[in-house]
Amino acid sequence: MRRFKNILFVCDEQSPYELALDRVRWLARSNEASVTLVDTIDSGGASNLSKLFTTIPGLGNEEIGEAVVSVHRGKLENRAKALRAQGIDVKTNVLIGTPFIEIIRQVSRGRHDLVIKGAHRAAGRPFFPGADMHLLRKCPCPVWVLNAGSEPRSQRIMAAIDPAPQDQTRDTLNRTILKLATSLARNDGAKLDVVNVWRLQEEATLRHGLANIPAADINRLVDQEHQDSKERLRELIADFSEFDDIMRVLHIKGIAADALTEHVSAEGIDTIVMGTLARTGVAGLFIGNTAETILNHVTCSVLTVKADGFVSPVDSGEEGRSN
Repeated sequence: MRRFKNILFVCDEQSPYELALDRVRWLARSNEASVTLVDTIDSGGASNLSKLFTTIPGLGNEEIGEAVVSVHRGKLENRAKALRAQGIDVKTNVLIGTPFIEIIRQVSRGRHDLVIKGAHRAAGRPFFPGADMHLLRKCPCPVWVLNAGSEPRSQRIMAAIDPAPQDQTRDTLNRTILKLATSLARNDGAKLDVVNVWRLQEEATLRHGLANIPAADINRLVDQEHQDSKERLRELIADFSEFDDIMRVLHIKGIAADALTEHVSAEGIDTIVMGTLARTGVAGLFIGNTAETILNHVTCSVLTVKADGFVSPVDSGEEGRSN
C-alpha cells in the first residue's frame, strides 16, 4: 500500500490508540513513510492553557500548564520509541486548542497525506461522535478512523463506489477508492466487496396511480437504467481485473445508504473505504446525506477519501498552540 508517505497519527487518551498504533507501524514500514504522533489538549477556546487551572492552589498557573504539556509530550515520546526502534522516522507534537481544528491545521502545516486515529467511543454515544465526524467532514486528506474492535489488519473490506465516467471529479474519486481498497485488501490478505447501488430515480412516484404511466413503460426505464449502470460499473472495474482473486463486485438495486449499511452488517465488514463529495457550495459538507447516514449506522473502521478540489472550512492559521 505505497500511497501514504507522511502519516499523522492522533493518539489521544479518548481513543484506542494502542490498536491503531499497530496499524500505523505496519503502514509506515510497508510504505517507508514518516509518522507524526500528536496528542491534543482541549483548551475550551482559551488562548492560554493556564486559565484552565486557576482553581488549583499552590503552584502558578504557568507552572501547572507547562506540567500538563510535559506529561502529554512525555507520553508521546514513549510511544514514539517503539516506532523509532523499528527504523521509522517519527516526530511528536502536542496540539492545544479545539482538537479537530488543531489536527486539521497540523495536516495543512505538515502536508500530511493521511490521518489515522482510534474512534472515540463511549456507552450510549454514537460510533462517530462530534469530534470524529468533524474530522471526517472537514479534513482535506484521507481520514482513517479505526474501530476498537478491529484487528490491526482488515479481513473484510467494502469499497462503496458510484461510477460516473462523464463526471471527471466523481470518476477520479471512484478510482482512488478502488486503488486504496484493492491495495489494502492485497496487503492485509483480506476479501474485498466492491458495491455499487443503483436505482431509477422516482421509480415509486412513477408507479403511483396518479402518475398514470403504463407499467410496461416504467419497466423499460428501469431496465435501461439497470443496463446503463451495469455498463458504467463494468468499465470502471475493468482496470482492476488483477484483483479478481480477492474482489467480489456487487451491483445492488436500492437506496444507497440503506443497501450499504445492510451489506456491512450482513457480511461482517470490518473496514469501509468510501468517498465524500462537496458540491453543496458549503465547504466541508457531504453532498446529500448518504455518506453521513452510513457513518451514523456502522460500527466498523472507515477510511474516507475527499474528492479532488476539496477545500477544508478550517483555515491553516496559527491561532492554536503546538508544543
